[in-house]
Amino acid sequence: MTRPILMYATGVCPYCVRAEGLLKRKGITQIEKVRIDLDPVRRDEMIARTGRRTVPQIFVGDHHVGGCDDLYALERAGKLDALLQPDTP
Repeated sequence: MTRPILMYATGVCPYCVRAEGLLKRKGITQIEKVRIDLDPVRRDEMIARTGRRTVPQIFVGDHHVGGCDDLYALERAGKLDALLQPDTP
C-alpha cells in the first residue's frame, strides 16, 4: 500500500503520460487523475493549491511533488520510494 496519489492532468499531455508511467513502474495502481481540461473549476483548484498553471501537478498524500521533472528528480535522488510509503503510526 502507498500514499494516495493525485495528479492534475490533461488528455493530451505527454508529461502526464510520462509521470504516470514512472508511478506505474513503481507499482502504483491507484492514481486519482483530475482532468483540468474538462473541468475549469478543478483547474482553478489546481492553480490555487500549487501556484502553477502547467500539468501534471502531482501530490503524494498531502505533499506537492510538482511536475514530471520534479517527480523524476526525486527518483534520481533516491527519494521517491520513501515518499510513496505510507506513514507508520
